[in-house]
Amino acid sequence: MKVILLNGSPRAKGCTFTALSEVARVLEECGVQTEILQIGTAPIRDCVACGGCAGKGRCVFDDDGANILIQKMREADGFIFGSPVYFAHPDGRIQCLLDRAFYAGADAFKHKPAAVVVSARRAGTTASLDALNKYPLIAEMPLVASSYWTMVHGSSPKQVLEDKEGMQTMRNLARNMAWVLKCIAAGKSAGVLPPTSESGARTNFIR
Repeated sequence: MKVILLNGSPRAKGCTFTALSEVARVLEECGVQTEILQIGTAPIRDCVACGGCAGKGRCVFDDDGANILIQKMREADGFIFGSPVYFAHPDGRIQCLLDRAFYAGADAFKHKPAAVVVSARRAGTTASLDALNKYPLIAEMPLVASSYWTMVHGSSPKQVLEDKEGMQTMRNLARNMAWVLKCIAAGKSAGVLPPTSESGARTNFIR
């Protein structure tokens, strides 16, 4: 079993990384392999609604990390998406990346458990959680919870480590993720497979 943790911060070793590292540490203790992917500082394209990804399972733009992310997601069993809070919303580049990855590579995510972690100095965490949780919720991914909203607070990694409840929340998230993954594996071994979704019905509000 493997969980990909996407660090949507331009700071490789910042506050978001500190929170994700605690999740990864406990996941490893629970027997789950982890990999933290760093979004980096390079520009990331937004989706341009060209439709070129249809039937291909990858984005037509291959000059940033979107297709790398999609391929890694296909090989993973669970996901945690992490982001700092900027102007009360997630980092814009992680949203651009997830827009394209979820649209072009939807099969990589379906029925795999996911969670979201956000980091802020003070405010904007709940709005950011709401924005990022919409990705797994539309991709039929079981959303893994914790003992509190999955956020940490602090202006530096040191301050994040001092957020005792926040770090506790990260550890509980990791244990819940490991539990859900093992339950899914046990279900598959017993012949319980994911359901087949209906499709085709689309209701427009303006006719």
